[in-house]
Amino acid sequence: MKFDKDCEIIWHDRKRYWGLPISFTRYYIVKKEGEWVKFFRHKGFFSSYIDETNIYRCYDVTLMISLADKIFKTGTLEISSNDETSPVFHLRHIANPYKVRDLVSSLIEIERKKKHVGITEFQ
Repeated sequence: MKFDKDCEIIWHDRKRYWGLPISFTRYYIVKKEGEWVKFFRHKGFFSSYIDETNIYRCYDVTLMISLADKIFKTGTLEISSNDETSPVFHLRHIANPYKVRDLVSSLIEIERKKKHVGITEFQ
């Protein structure tokens, strides 16, 4: 996937089957200095589907690990956001899911503080 020259790829991985990255679905966390941090999901080989979500719009991260995921050391992150086109963003069957969850959670908090965005909770 092509990004602008002043963009930095913080993290990237592919969807994995049986622990192997043999998929045409790729995930990226990209940072453009001083402007934004976004999730990108790029699916496809002949035709492409590229979806992006601003990290500051995210408010919940859920880690799901099945028995097969435990065997192959993978997991799925479910990221809930206020984005209209993709309110739930899945990073399916990625390697090192615990490290990625911690990275995503910390990036969300950092970006929300930078943008002065808060969550209103009702009880």
